[in-house]
Amino acid sequence: MPLSWRSWIANEGSKHFILVSRYPVQLRPVPGLPGQSVTADTVGYIALFCERAERKVARYASYKVQCLFLNLKYSCGLFQVLWLSTNIALFWKTFVSYCSGPQHYYLHKMLGLGLCMSRASAAVLNLNCCLVLLPVCRSLLAGLRGFQKVTSRKARRILDKRKTFHMACGIAIGLFSVIHVSAHLANVYSFSAWYSDEFPALNLARHRGEDPRIIMFTTVPGATGVLLVLVLFLMFTASSYSMRVSHYDIFWYTHNLSIVFYVLLLVHVIGGVLKYQTNVEHHPPDCFRPNRTAPGGQNSGFVNSSQVDGLSKVCREEPQFQAHFPETWLWVSGPLCLYCAERLYRYMRGCRPVTVASVVRHPCRVVEVHMQKSGFRARPGQYIVLNCPHVSSFESHPFTLTTCPTERNATFGIHLRVLGDWTERFTDLLLAEPEVGAEILPVALQRRYPRVYVDGPFGSPSEDVFNYEVSVCVAGGIGVTPFASVLQALLDDWQHHKLRRLYFIWVCRELQSFRWFAELLCSLHQKLWQENRPDYLNIRLYVSKERGLQSLSEGRYQVLSARLLIGRPRWEMLFEEIGRANKQKRVGVFCSGPKGLSTTLHKMCNSNHFGATFEYNKESFS
Repeated sequence: MPLSWRSWIANEGSKHFILVSRYPVQLRPVPGLPGQSVTADTVGYIALFCERAERKVARYASYKVQCLFLNLKYSCGLFQVLWLSTNIALFWKTFVSYCSGPQHYYLHKMLGLGLCMSRASAAVLNLNCCLVLLPVCRSLLAGLRGFQKVTSRKARRILDKRKTFHMACGIAIGLFSVIHVSAHLANVYSFSAWYSDEFPALNLARHRGEDPRIIMFTTVPGATGVLLVLVLFLMFTASSYSMRVSHYDIFWYTHNLSIVFYVLLLVHVIGGVLKYQTNVEHHPPDCFRPNRTAPGGQNSGFVNSSQVDGLSKVCREEPQFQAHFPETWLWVSGPLCLYCAERLYRYMRGCRPVTVASVVRHPCRVVEVHMQKSGFRARPGQYIVLNCPHVSSFESHPFTLTTCPTERNATFGIHLRVLGDWTERFTDLLLAEPEVGAEILPVALQRRYPRVYVDGPFGSPSEDVFNYEVSVCVAGGIGVTPFASVLQALLDDWQHHKLRRLYFIWVCRELQSFRWFAELLCSLHQKLWQENRPDYLNIRLYVSKERGLQSLSEGRYQVLSARLLIGRPRWEMLFEEIGRANKQKRVGVFCSGPKGLSTTLHKMCNSNHFGATFEYNKESFS
């Protein structure tokens, strides 16, 4: 019996047209289609048409997703372009001003290109020495990040790039310092070689042919410049990634030389070496000076009309020169005062007493420390800066909060991995003699805990986990700590958050590492099942070593054992699965782990996955 083509579309074609109905698709007549019936060949034509239509829809959806991603990506890229454009424009404007400006004519005639390069690079240095301080005002940025009604999601993502922006400003300072120093070395030579007897006010040298080294080390700008170069060299060499990881104390101490750097910088600009002409209207550049030398080479006190024939400008007075006002003070004073005020506030806040409540040993050289501090409040995902004077009075380290204080429990906790000199000495003090067989040290031994100070809390990208309906948290090893407080907050109350689905992916080398938060994961899973939300939390654990797999087979860890996989995640399949399950949604991806893991996830987020938009967020302290 022939099948009506409308019935066929209703029964079979709906599989193909389910997406077409939302997008404009041009329908064309199908060859060989009889009036009200469909043959086998016609069915093939219709199936082919539906397949092509579905591909068009997929391309259209892909285009929309790419537009959404580019809009998010370039919100951060626009800020970088703005910063770069400002540097280029400031350099070029200053360069042209000193090369062709009438007030700098005589100085440029003496120093040449070195004057233009030194002043243009100095202008860029002023800008970046001003901006480099803003990203390290942690309390200010944490406060801005906390006002979610004021700062949008894109603005918070820009704030999360503070470390990258700080490094970019630092690189710019290093690069233009090289240009600035090279140009001034040429200027010192020019001051000596082109000593001006006609305009002695412009000279820096005492006489023609003076040793440039004497000029360099006996003037305020020269001596402070040498010290500035030395300080910058120490700060740059100690700021490499390998140095920060292996010798953090060296990085910390050398970076504190920034105070010395800014003091020297403020002194460096008060020398008044370079001067500009103040009476350009009465003494135009290279004008005829009648009281000096006539055009014919004869000295005369006056000039007649025949002598000045062809001369358009005549000097009415001698040129007057004045040192530049130190513009660096205008650039740096505001951010420097803000930074000093913030450091003072952090110092006063950090001086409040902190009580160490308990210390817990965990496998794989991890120690859990619970503390209590009066008036301390924090949000999940934030971190603190810990200082222990018994280890080092000036060295502090950031640690993510794994437990935040609540109304029922005022304590907060961190998990630290014993890696490096500072953590080893700190752990030895926490677990000092006498040895106790139990993992949790008794209250009676709390008086033996070292004195610690806590600064913070400070904001991090992990705070935005709750601002998405769907979030993906990927951790590598001890990088799980930013997400532990998130899981703890969900355990306390998950219904009052915007988050409706959480993918938790944890990759470790050793199985014992999962015991750090095994109880927390099992408790949260059990609570969600009891409240009929089993799809709220999706747990996936990956271990690279197969040894000791039976250790998670205990009764209380059966939930984790069923979600344990051997090997590394297959990210393409994983993102495909998440994308299919959350089409047309904005998914937040949060990563805390090694650089290789971060790079892989960043690439995966940049590609399209079945209609879902993945927004990448990176946690980093190094």
